[in-house]
Amino acid sequence: MAAEMVLSHRAPHGELSEADLEEVAPRTPPAKPSMRRCLHKHRCSASAAKSLLFRFLPVLRWLPRYPLKDWLLGDITSGFSVGIMHLPQGLAYALLAGLPPVTGLYSSFYPVFLYFFFGTSRHNSVGPFAVISVMIGSLTDSLLPSENFLESVNGSNMTVNEERRDAARVELVATITVLTGIFQVALGLLQFGFVVTYLSDPLVRGYTTAASVHVLVSQLKNVFGVSLGEHSGPLSLFVTIIEICRKLPETNVGTLVTAIIAMVVIYIVKELNHKFAAKLPMPIPIELITIIISTGISYGVNLNAKFGVSVVGNIPSGLKPPVVPNVSYFGQVVGNAFAIAVVGYAICISLGKIFALKHGYKVDSNQELIALGFCNFLGGFFQCFAISCSMSRSLVQESTGGNSQVAGVIASLVILVTILKIGELFRDLPKAILSAIIIINLHGMFKQFKDIRMLWKSNRVDLTIWIVTFVATLTLNLDIGLGASVAFGLLTVIFRTQLPHYSILGRIPDTDVYRDVAQYQMAQEVPGVKIFCSSSTLYFANVELYAEALKKKSGINVDRLIEKKKKALKKLKKQQKKAEKEMAKKKKHMQDGHNGPGVAVIELSGAEGSAPPAPTLRTLGLPQPSFHTVILDFSPVSFVDTVSIKILKNIFRDFHEIEVDVLVASCPVPVLAQLERGNFFSSSLTKRCFFPSVHAAAEHARSEQRPAPPDLSTRM
Repeated sequence: MAAEMVLSHRAPHGELSEADLEEVAPRTPPAKPSMRRCLHKHRCSASAAKSLLFRFLPVLRWLPRYPLKDWLLGDITSGFSVGIMHLPQGLAYALLAGLPPVTGLYSSFYPVFLYFFFGTSRHNSVGPFAVISVMIGSLTDSLLPSENFLESVNGSNMTVNEERRDAARVELVATITVLTGIFQVALGLLQFGFVVTYLSDPLVRGYTTAASVHVLVSQLKNVFGVSLGEHSGPLSLFVTIIEICRKLPETNVGTLVTAIIAMVVIYIVKELNHKFAAKLPMPIPIELITIIISTGISYGVNLNAKFGVSVVGNIPSGLKPPVVPNVSYFGQVVGNAFAIAVVGYAICISLGKIFALKHGYKVDSNQELIALGFCNFLGGFFQCFAISCSMSRSLVQESTGGNSQVAGVIASLVILVTILKIGELFRDLPKAILSAIIIINLHGMFKQFKDIRMLWKSNRVDLTIWIVTFVATLTLNLDIGLGASVAFGLLTVIFRTQLPHYSILGRIPDTDVYRDVAQYQMAQEVPGVKIFCSSSTLYFANVELYAEALKKKSGINVDRLIEKKKKALKKLKKQQKKAEKEMAKKKKHMQDGHNGPGVAVIELSGAEGSAPPAPTLRTLGLPQPSFHTVILDFSPVSFVDTVSIKILKNIFRDFHEIEVDVLVASCPVPVLAQLERGNFFSSSLTKRCFFPSVHAAAEHARSEQRPAPPDLSTRM
């Protein structure tokens, strides 16, 4: 009934304002928080406990419904294929992290097995990853350089005690891995999976490309067979390159030939695998074949003794008991651990979403964070280093028929057999072979240089982010470079909100659609109305620029006109005071002339009873705006703060001073609520100035238009 009364009292062609709309269709009041409701929502029950258990252990949800006949054979084949890849990559990436090779095998077993229980991606192959390994390697080199473990032999020669160094580095890396896992689990439990959104795709690709350059340079010492100092910090990459160039005359020819032959063979076979992927039942495991053949040749020819080719050395067999990490390192590595946690998760979730979209299932971003966190946290107790997801292994897992996390379990069992029985056979494996495997596996990442050409055509801002990230990571090293890149990425967002596109909208004829008159030839401005739109939200950093752009787009100098009006009013006030003084003199003269008091009273009463009309721009002799209404399109506005509320009030006040009404259109309800809480509305500034659409506001402005007589009062 109330709604009908509101509608019946409105003009036949009037438009609903927000005030009318709230009377016709009142908003639901926000629910007040109550302890009872909170306790009821989080009450402990069997169903709640079951739901929580299924959420943190997704295996309980999908394993009972596992289609054994359809998926098992594909998962077994895929698991063996990925397990065969894990073996050489695990050994190689341990070398990249500055750790004993066996830690790479541990990192290919424990986390992969744990992901089966906690992960939600059916195709991600978790385990050692080059970028994460080089981040760890730069940390071990800086905190525990080989120079710290020099010992004298026969009282003169100084050599590095590799056993002590490796033990210390394993302890350090285990601590980093545990701390990385703690960060990931904590972020996942707090539903902070969105933190990865601050790493845009150009930033991640620029960062991983630069990290690939770090990986390549770090392996050149094993390719050329030279010993280098361990450098860390800004510009360390260039220092290493300079040192390599200086030591080129000391190159071990046997090592270089071994690495070149291995790289050529691996590259050719990988290209054949890619070309004939549809015809091959599974990719040729060239990395494993290369390792086996090179180990056999190294053992038979004794490359280490005869040609000085560096080999892996002893690989202990069997599993080791868990060891508590050294918490005294936490303070030194907390920043690096957080960076590793975020980068590892960003790579993992991006790959997981690609496969989920392709195969029609959903990946839980927060659960993925928790899954990675548990893999790292528990793996750290068993001498693992931090893991992520490898694109090459994931693509093999998908292409060879992998359908679920069961493939990961099969792959981990392959590594388990290697750790228990086979690993010790690879002690004569040349390190140059592992470096060759690492370098060839960077081929895919170096293809990301093609992004520069694509981004140049599509988005120059994203190209800037890519280049700045790449350069910062190369020059400042991986940890500082990541922080600088994220800061720059956020700055570009701020700059883009500070410099949005401002436009005056016009109506497309015979529609209720309004578009930028500068971009649409058919768009026509509504006579007497300026419709202003910004492509960004309003907040403290850009609201003053918004106000300036509005005044500029309106076509008049609002501030100058207000200043002229104030001067004219001041002049008028002086004239009125002068007239009043003259009137008072005349009255006094009339009283002195014995004029009757009754007449004087009647004249005075008449002067007080008729107030003079309010001065207008026309009566003051000032130029009038060519429009009578300004409409602010608030459809892009997602939030406002106290500063923007204050500036908006000033906009209403300034245009009111020059006799122009201000209306707001398409204001989102949350923004309207923020204006209410910010005391924006008053008796003179009500919701009747707000309209649910631009068309409604424009129609209202047209219906309110009146011819202006010479003494027209200022519109409100």
